[in-house]
Amino acid sequence: MFSRRNRRTRRPSSPALLAAWEALDAGDVPGALRQVRAAGEGPPLAEVALVVGRAAGAAGFTDLADASAALAAAPEDARALYDFGFACVERGVADLAIPPLREALHRSGGALPVLRELVSAYEDEGQHREAVAELVRHEDRLADWPDRYLLVFNAVLAGDLELARRRHALLPDPEDERWRPARERQNRMLARAADAGRAGPLDTADLRGWQYVMGGTVLGTLSPYGFDAGMNGRYAWLQDSPDLCLRGLLRLRTLLSATGVRPRSVSLLPDRDSRILGLAAAEVLDLPAEPFAPGRTDTVVVAYDLDGLAAHDGGPALIGELFERVPGQVLHAHACSWTDPPAVTPDSAALLHQSVVAPWGEQLRPGADGRLERGPADERPEAEIAAEVTGADPAAAADDADGDGDGPADGDAGFTAFATAVAGTWLRGDRARVRSAGPVPGSRFA
Repeated sequence: MFSRRNRRTRRPSSPALLAAWEALDAGDVPGALRQVRAAGEGPPLAEVALVVGRAAGAAGFTDLADASAALAAAPEDARALYDFGFACVERGVADLAIPPLREALHRSGGALPVLRELVSAYEDEGQHREAVAELVRHEDRLADWPDRYLLVFNAVLAGDLELARRRHALLPDPEDERWRPARERQNRMLARAADAGRAGPLDTADLRGWQYVMGGTVLGTLSPYGFDAGMNGRYAWLQDSPDLCLRGLLRLRTLLSATGVRPRSVSLLPDRDSRILGLAAAEVLDLPAEPFAPGRTDTVVVAYDLDGLAAHDGGPALIGELFERVPGQVLHAHACSWTDPPAVTPDSAALLHQSVVAPWGEQLRPGADGRLERGPADERPEAEIAAEVTGADPAAAADDADGDGDGPADGDAGFTAFATAVAGTWLRGDRARVRSAGPVPGSRFA
């Protein structure tokens, strides 16, 4: 194994990695990792390990630094390859784990622990088709739990429902009770797929359908911009508006009506953004608003953005209380990140985004010289801002839904038909986080 000094002084010879090394010389760890990714799978793994090890040392990730040193010293050793891949997955750079884990799988003769870690790395990167292909390749040796379960899971997220249903039918119930919740989630996922498949095509452009299949979220609106740029109904960076907030609440009202859900109140979460939207929701739904209380039944819990709630004092505890479903409770989130999904999956979401600024937040606007500048947040009382949301023009919100004209229609009739079709499988089970974007591709922006 190299000493720490040798890790710093030995340099990669690959031209593709020299830029990464120079970024580390300048103290730019994220930039170095970007250069490693840009180099692809061309450079030798030993040299990749040199760069990653130095970056890990700078970040204080001793486990990854040590695994990198071991791989640099023995790049053909299956254990060193596996340990490096494992450490990469643990440290959130699963994309760098995939090549060494593939090589470790080959050199280990297809060892199942290596296969499982490779599948985990593929899942973290949303490469579900690759995970399925690897599991099918070794299918004759798979254990039912977790391996064949993972095959079904990844087949669903890859959009291959035919394969998922065939393998699911052959999968026995787990003997180990720890796998029982996973089995039940998979049962619910495939039941939702049956309903969503009757409501829409479930193809690679059916964002609403797949959001429902994956986590039980009914997506209220589709972004009308950038379908040709690969957004497929998602927003990238969004300056939100009262019109969009109102449109999301109107879709929530339609959803409740179409599914026959009859809440008795709106529960207000403690962060300011959620309180504003919750007050507006109470007006739109004609329900009393009251502070959120754990265990309250027959209520709509309204969040503007669940990530904003998580950042609020006491927010993490509230997120934990929302994981397990209360009878008659509906969790609605207006804005939901698709690139970094929230810790709990909402039952209803108005829109998907990569980055969002609330209508009353510090939005960009033209300054006196015509240049864009960040304006101050709206500090008016919450009820006054909520009244601005409920007083927005529904026609303007509907007109804006036409967007650039490249996306599919997102009319009220189609949404109502979808909500009606999924009524039998909505609001079932826990609200486990869904990390995957699923079969519908989306363009990500830095």
